[in-house]
Amino acid sequence: MNLFQYDFMLRALVGALIIGLAAPALGIYLVQRRLALIGDGIGHVALTGVGAGLLLNRSPVLVAVVVATIGAVTIELIRARGRTSGDLALALLFYGGIAGGVLLVGLSDSTSGNLNAYLFGALTTTSSTDLVTIAVLGAVVLVAMVGLRPALFAICHDEEYARVSGLPVRALNLLLAVTTAVTVTIAMRAVGVLLISALMVVPVAAAQQVTRGFHSTMVMAMVLGIFAAGTGVWVAATANTAPGASIVVLAIALFLVVALVAALLRVLRRRGADGLPGPAAEPHEVVLHR
Repeated sequence: MNLFQYDFMLRALVGALIIGLAAPALGIYLVQRRLALIGDGIGHVALTGVGAGLLLNRSPVLVAVVVATIGAVTIELIRARGRTSGDLALALLFYGGIAGGVLLVGLSDSTSGNLNAYLFGALTTTSSTDLVTIAVLGAVVLVAMVGLRPALFAICHDEEYARVSGLPVRALNLLLAVTTAVTVTIAMRAVGVLLISALMVVPVAAAQQVTRGFHSTMVMAMVLGIFAAGTGVWVAATANTAPGASIVVLAIALFLVVALVAALLRVLRRRGADGLPGPAAEPHEVVLHR
């Protein structure tokens, strides 16, 4: 039986593909700025928005977008002004966000099942309205990340140089913060707040094993993200597993396979084309450039 003949499975597949495309497009900037775990912190803040939405009988996703955006902008302003360390700010997001979410969900009439859906994802329950929201917000994130790639790369690579060059550094940093919040919120339906960062970071880490340019790394990460998302939904449908966990496990498996292939290629290059041992090669590094 073809499970994709059902509308709810088609919605799940389309939603996963959109998220699998948009998340790595943003994640490459977060990895470059060494903020790979910020998605987790903002995801916990989004959980507070979910709880507030359930308590107020409003759309949890839309309220989560607003709350996560406020949290992301706040941490960016704290980071820019240097009043506290990035680690401390992230810790406040982690613990305060998830505590607030659990507290608000407990005060609402909602059941614990609704909370689990946002913690671990509930892709197969995606409605037509949810899919439209995911598609619109995903398209906005994708257009911003690809269209503003040169400027965003500049602030991630060397913020001081970008400022001297006349780029609106503060505005671009806030844009990254807002798009991170939006991406986390739409990905919450697919993989849940506990696994969001994996979808943004793991495809990028895998792509870095075999690419050298920033553009090629972004493209490869997006391809790997789509593959992991689509295949994860198929595995979940056939093996009756959780879609979010299946997507993340496949993404990690892709990383391991790509890393192994890259290591084997480095060994072959060291040996040389004629089979003679060559000079020791330097560890593979990604040279990020426009």
